[in-house]
Amino acid sequence: MKIKSIVKAMVGIGLVAHLTACGTLLYPERKGQTDGRIDPGVAAMNGVGLLLFIIPGLVAFAVDFHNGTIYLPGTASTDANSEDELVAIKHDGPLTYEEAQRLIAEHTGSDVDLSKAEQQALRAMNEKAIAVQLQQAAK
Repeated sequence: MKIKSIVKAMVGIGLVAHLTACGTLLYPERKGQTDGRIDPGVAAMNGVGLLLFIIPGLVAFAVDFHNGTIYLPGTASTDANSEDELVAIKHDGPLTYEEAQRLIAEHTGSDVDLSKAEQQALRAMNEKAIAVQLQQAAK
């Protein structure tokens, strides 16, 4: 009778461990990542859980993808058109189109020609105000 209770406890602990997902347990510092290359070790451990116990294995994958702990750190793709990366370039004094072209080229590493672009000058007190104005201008 005692052996049966021990086996039940071990199976219960194993199920709970799979429900919390391997990447979440092993790499809690990775939480919040949204993209990148998948860590083969975490994927393999979740895969073993999937082979042994279908539902807990699926839950382990879902939790790791949701938390972002299945991704290797530092492998997220950086999209130049991403709205998540708003960069503020500070400049003192009046800003001319030539000066803006120079600052953008200096920051991005590629030349731009603002003479053919549709542009609008906006004044903002801080980065949050800039983000709000850009969202309104995009509408």
